[in-house]
Amino acid sequence: MTVVPIDQAVRTCPDPMNSVLGKVRSILEAFTADDDSLSLADLVRRSGVAKATVHRLSQELVAWGLLERAGCNYRLGLRLFEIGQRVRRQRILREVAQPYMEDLLLATRETIHFAIHDGLDVVYLEKILPHRGLSEESRVAGRLPLYCTATGKAILAHSPGSLFGEVVRSGLKPFTRHTITSPGRLRTQLDRVHEQGIATEAEEVRLGYMSMAVPVFGRQNTLAGALSITAPTYRVDAIAHASALRTAGLGISRSLRSAL
Repeated sequence: MTVVPIDQAVRTCPDPMNSVLGKVRSILEAFTADDDSLSLADLVRRSGVAKATVHRLSQELVAWGLLERAGCNYRLGLRLFEIGQRVRRQRILREVAQPYMEDLLLATRETIHFAIHDGLDVVYLEKILPHRGLSEESRVAGRLPLYCTATGKAILAHSPGSLFGEVVRSGLKPFTRHTITSPGRLRTQLDRVHEQGIATEAEEVRLGYMSMAVPVFGRQNTLAGALSITAPTYRVDAIAHASALRTAGLGISRSLRSAL
């Protein structure tokens, strides 16, 4: 058996972004939540892939339904939405959480989120809001950092310490003047969240808004995600909102233990 030195193996390992799948990924990820459609030039600029390659792959993606033509431009295709709905675990989480989120909405009349952990971010699986609710910053399938969101803090506080280390090493970027960017302060806050079972962030993501969140657990007490309430700071009723949030979080956890 021939043993290949680690440094040589690293050098000979192909760059995943140079593979066909890597280039397809770059093209699809060129779209943001704010983009209805993008031109070929936009796709080339954002993906960093050669124009001829982007043009060829885009035609194939249109044939597969992953992209659609919008005049001379391209937009994400319905096929991506269909495939996304087949992700069983996330679909079950949404289906289980939604009734409790609706009850929490009725009880608080504020914006309700359910989020899961992915990498160094929270990803919002579901969001429901009253007419006066929060319409910016968060969206279904959107991402925000773990360290400055209430859902993220609830997840971080109940995750291995290695995740906290990764978050700190990646940098604590301030979103507002209230964002906690000190690792020591964040660690102290997370210890308190773990002890009390509820996380808060006050104007760390958006001035004038505050969030509260609780962790949600599945089978064998495995962390499944976090449930939150977001409201203008002046409307937050810390005692009433925390009580309603805890009740909904416990309900979701009970249901998930039999569903997952």
